[in-house]
Amino acid sequence: MRLLATTYIDGFRAVPAIIVIYLIGFGLPLAEVPFVSSLSPVWFAILALTLTNGAYVAEVFRAGIESIEPGQSAAARSLGLSRSATLRHVVLPQATRRVIPPLLNDFISPQKDTALVNVIGTIDAFNQSKIFASNHFNLSSVTVVAALFVLITIPQARLVDRLVAREQPNGKRS
Repeated sequence: MRLLATTYIDGFRAVPAIIVIYLIGFGLPLAEVPFVSSLSPVWFAILALTLTNGAYVAEVFRAGIESIEPGQSAAARSLGLSRSATLRHVVLPQATRRVIPPLLNDFISPQKDTALVNVIGTIDAFNQSKIFASNHFNLSSVTVVAALFVLITIPQARLVDRLVAREQPNGKRS
């Protein structure tokens, strides 16, 4: 399992999202994989972005689990908890609390990556605005999409900052 997880994480973190989108969007239909090859380009985009960003999320969780002091596990084990019970009841709850701010940052990234899905023919907000701009010789639609990205991502980033500050001693930022 460890080798499979490491291969997945390293592989999808090493390859740019646009290449994963391209390979899944065109490769799965060409391979004629049952059920999967008949999906729409939107589903291929969702699958590609999920695989790519899932590797980053997995790495954040791994780091969170490793950040828990070994004494926590030793104490739980000395109380008679099994390895799985120690992980489930002691390590994971602490790790989850620690990884929430970085995870929120990782959830902002796929929103911005949606602009890449036009490679496989999926129309997202940015590409729709480009079509409108080219038809009407007016870039206001592109400006509106940029403003929407700002309106969505900045509040999320501020939320992350607030959560990080709350985790600091006395609520101070480092």
